[in-house]
Amino acid sequence: MDLLSPRPGVVQIKPYRPTRPPKDGRRWIDLSLTQNPLGPSPAALAAYRNAAGQIHRYPDWSQDSLRHAIARRYAIDVERVVCTAGSEELIHLVTQAFAGPGDEVLCHERGYRGFLKAIRASGATAVVAAERDMVVDVQAMIDRANERTRICFLANPNNPTGTYIPAEYVQRLRAGLPPHTLLVLDSAYADYCRRPDYSDGTEIVETSDNVLMIRTFSKMHGLAGLRVGWGYGPAAVVEAVNAIRGAFNVATPAQAAATAALGDAEHEEATYAHNAEWLPWLSRELERVGLRVYPSVCNFVLARVPTDPSLGVQAVIDHLAGRGILVKPVADYGLPDCLRITVGREEENKLLVAALAEILG
Repeated sequence: MDLLSPRPGVVQIKPYRPTRPPKDGRRWIDLSLTQNPLGPSPAALAAYRNAAGQIHRYPDWSQDSLRHAIARRYAIDVERVVCTAGSEELIHLVTQAFAGPGDEVLCHERGYRGFLKAIRASGATAVVAAERDMVVDVQAMIDRANERTRICFLANPNNPTGTYIPAEYVQRLRAGLPPHTLLVLDSAYADYCRRPDYSDGTEIVETSDNVLMIRTFSKMHGLAGLRVGWGYGPAAVVEAVNAIRGAFNVATPAQAAATAALGDAEHEEATYAHNAEWLPWLSRELERVGLRVYPSVCNFVLARVPTDPSLGVQAVIDHLAGRGILVKPVADYGLPDCLRITVGREEENKLLVAALAEILG
């Protein structure tokens, strides 16, 4: 092997290349990334600006203010909270800490692709369980687990399908896994799902010794550009993550903004209300113009382009781009005829539907 060749798993990783609007001076509507259309909390913005004068100093390595704010908000043990530069960093860190060459890591067919990236980077082997009708099949995941399974990743709700499984199914999954397997619950979109049978995973973390819950400030709180994520899990897991994370991994302005965002209930409720109004509207209107839309509990929808020899996903993408609108293709998830479309502002949603009607009508 060439001395400078990366590990085989790294070679398998396809670098993430998000859709970018051309720099042509036009105002683009970006519905390709699952961002908060209302932007960040005013309180978070103020805290970010106030922290600007301290950027010559290293961040608080212990993340005390932010961790305590998280613990107060969710009534959890602050000593079992860890913060990272986005939830994706935590996915990588926990995989690095608990899996490596010779180990297997379990995930589901259309689960977040960041799981596969972390698995391959660690040198472990990815084992993918089939889903059923765009929904996680718990029994299929249990059936694929064995003595080599070190981690099981579950995105709930899931991106890009927008689907979720009830809390009792998550409990069943945990009970069916080998006791040495760490169940990692990616609850990035939990703030948008208020179904009575759903749980972000807090309860199962507190009643188990092999479950880690991961959350983010990128979605509901609108801080995607600051990269702040956090996890809640067993003390031993949090200790292992803290041992290998960068000492100053979450920047000072990011910690300040995230702390303030947790206290702005008004902005959070406005974001939830906006999504509760426009998610069903967008789903109905997309169906009306000819797309098949799958049920979603998130801030986006998965839509299938109708089978037509003269029309395909790329033609739809190109047409929308011609109208200054970006959406996300999801061929990497085994869905070559689908698009993921984020819920935007009122005018953005209406312009999207009008543009789709032009090409699909």
